[in-house]
Amino acid sequence: MTVVAWIVEGTWTACVDAARTHVPEDTDIVLLHVTGSDVAGAAHGAYAGLLGRAHPRRDPGTAVEHLAAAAGEHLLGAAAKRLGRPCTRVERHGRVEREVVAAAEGADLLIVARDGDRSRLGPRSLGPASRFVVDHAPCPVLLIWPEDTPGTDTIPPPPHRPHHR
Repeated sequence: MTVVAWIVEGTWTACVDAARTHVPEDTDIVLLHVTGSDVAGAAHGAYAGLLGRAHPRRDPGTAVEHLAAAAGEHLLGAAAKRLGRPCTRVERHGRVEREVVAAAEGADLLIVARDGDRSRLGPRSLGPASRFVVDHAPCPVLLIWPEDTPGTDTIPPPPHRPHHR
């Protein structure tokens, strides 16, 4: 059995704790972090657009890529330490939501934390990337609340629909 826990800044501890709580000891656990290409790409584009053919060594996008990779490695290290048992650490780069779905192929379970509006129950508790992952995951998904789950009194009211005669 293989379980993938998606490690994201801000919610990673909840995913690791869910793996510790819900996954049997003999399970292969993969801690997955994805560094998105969008921020570094924006820095590359801004530099090229503003400065044209300036020297590539001064391109801030390269520095952003290195910082993001170091932050991802640090996060995976902290997650592995918190997990406290053997695991595999995987760092991927690209479109975050698509990389997570691709990494979950062949897994028996994917652990995802809600990352949207966590003050109430409802679909807005998922951000765009996690919504994509939940909708497209090629395996079962354990969707968790990173904090205490809001009460059922936070469910949005049903939509108002006019009566037809």
